[in-house]
Amino acid sequence: MESLIFIFKAIIIGVVEGITEFLPVSSTGHMIIVGHLIGFKEGILPKELYTKQYIDAFTMIIQLGAILAIVVLYWDKIKKTFKNFSPRKPKSGFKFWLNVCIACIPAAFLGVGLGLDDIIEEKLFNPVTVTAALLVGAIWMLFAEKKYRGKFTTKSIDDVSIKQALIIGSFQCLAMWPGMSRSASTIIGAWIAGLSTVAAAEFSFFLALPVMIGVSIIKLAKINIAALYSIQIIALVAGFVVSFIVALIVVDKFVSFLQKRPMRVFAIYRILIGVILLGLILLNVI
Repeated sequence: MESLIFIFKAIIIGVVEGITEFLPVSSTGHMIIVGHLIGFKEGILPKELYTKQYIDAFTMIIQLGAILAIVVLYWDKIKKTFKNFSPRKPKSGFKFWLNVCIACIPAAFLGVGLGLDDIIEEKLFNPVTVTAALLVGAIWMLFAEKKYRGKFTTKSIDDVSIKQALIIGSFQCLAMWPGMSRSASTIIGAWIAGLSTVAAAEFSFFLALPVMIGVSIIKLAKINIAALYSIQIIALVAGFVVSFIVALIVVDKFVSFLQKRPMRVFAIYRILIGVILLGLILLNVI
């Protein structure tokens, strides 16, 4: 029975990751909160299953499942960038991936170069800080949408400049605060840089590829997969598959949504969830 419950919890977290990874609501924040609510966190009995090593591995692997959804959905675009990779060609794949790499630099410098990743994981991965980030991010999103959305000069991700990429990458650093949301931070940065909402979202998707794959490789390298129990491996596979399938559905719907509706609905959701979580924290439920 414990094994079935363990796998069921893993599937729930996979669903949460698939839904939230590319929405401006913070996947990390939701996984931390939901993990606390359903008991999928370090220290829960049986402790040999819920170890920090395993929870870290699980989080990284299901995030890769969501990232794989982007590869599948945008495979034609990815192939086109490599077929048209020459730096001399207009709107070349070289320029596109150069912009993506440039946008990765600020967060990589702070997280890896200055070693803030470990400090943030130790100090900020808890319901209190996540709740605060959800609320702060919601207010920031409402302000940014009112002030910057619609005032774009760049409609396609192929036309993004190096300066715009650097601005977006700088805003991505806000997502190092769990609960702030990488998607929200990069979309807001893209608005300020002059991108249309759809272009902002799509650039955010592609920016997630090297960021999440890089972080996953670094963290997974520290984990001894051979030491995991078979039930833990089954849960990893289940979470990965569920995250991939759910993300496939959500990303397509999200882009369609952005073409017609404002982002403030996500800000309102963040405020509602933040208030509920604040109540749960005050009542010592989480």
